[in-house]
Amino acid sequence: MPKSLRDLLTQHPVVASAPCRIDAGGTWDIKAMALPFQRLRPVTVNIALNLRTTVILSPYKDNWVKIFSDGFPRGESFPRDQFPLTSPFGLFFAAVSYFDLHGMTVQIKSQSPVKSALGGSSTALVALIKALSKVDKKMSPKEILHLAYHLEDGINGGNCGLQDHAAAVYGGVSQWEWHYAKRMAPFERIALLDRKGQKELSKHLLVAYSGKSHISSTTNRKWVKDFLSGRTRSGWVRVNEVVYNLARAIKKLDWRRAAGFLREEMALRKELTPEALIPLMEKMIDQAWQTGCGSRFAGAGAGGSLWAIGEAKDIQRLKRIWEKTLAPVKEARILDCEVDPHGAS
Repeated sequence: MPKSLRDLLTQHPVVASAPCRIDAGGTWDIKAMALPFQRLRPVTVNIALNLRTTVILSPYKDNWVKIFSDGFPRGESFPRDQFPLTSPFGLFFAAVSYFDLHGMTVQIKSQSPVKSALGGSSTALVALIKALSKVDKKMSPKEILHLAYHLEDGINGGNCGLQDHAAAVYGGVSQWEWHYAKRMAPFERIALLDRKGQKELSKHLLVAYSGKSHISSTTNRKWVKDFLSGRTRSGWVRVNEVVYNLARAIKKLDWRRAAGFLREEMALRKELTPEALIPLMEKMIDQAWQTGCGSRFAGAGAGGSLWAIGEAKDIQRLKRIWEKTLAPVKEARILDCEVDPHGAS
């Protein structure tokens, strides 16, 4: 039976949050690529950032749900039998529909820029499922991850990856191996750094927003299509090898080698899809390389954010250079953030 949360939330609003991420090796977490080539041990490395997305559940009229979010001019409210799963908030209405709840307002607040390629929609979805599970079905991290991924993959018609949800659920610095053929264990998570190592890594990271929002679906579709056709497969195989090397360097706290492997991964992606680099980001990536750092766009690129890794002194020098580069660009900025050891909570 559907359940109204109005009275419960009048007494106690419910809050949950989850971290966003930066990544390398993303796209290999899409099962259209990973499953046929499971023998290659497809891998992704991601780093959770303490730019968290928060979901607040508060009371609303019975049989209705209202959803609104930072960065969107208007919210949406619908009766529970008319949730639009194709609207801008369709993914979140789908989560509410799964739990069969109503009588609430869902407010989404993000510390990262909207459409910044930091895994925003997936992070918000994980935070929402965490919030809903607090008042209805208690769910383990694996259950939250499973539901979030399949909801987003289903609503978007396939070719969604799992890594954005994974970073949001677990936090920290992780190497993910994707083996979707294993029914009970579609991934293996290897934590690369403990809390001390995560604090150290934060000194060697720099993250910036380009001021241009991005839409990942276009780039992802091209990546997958070209991979499946065989035209770019050898390049993707090399990307996978490089990301394993990047993971080893991070685990050893070898920032110079990590920078070199990130430069190599970015160079391969530039060959695969040069259109994923807008001129500003290409300039900033070149600036990172000139200072001895490695840099790449976050997610699928074509705007959004980029990040760099390197020796601490080189990162500080790069920060000053990037600040000058971004100064004339509206809304562009360095993002003040660190590694987040915590997942959804």
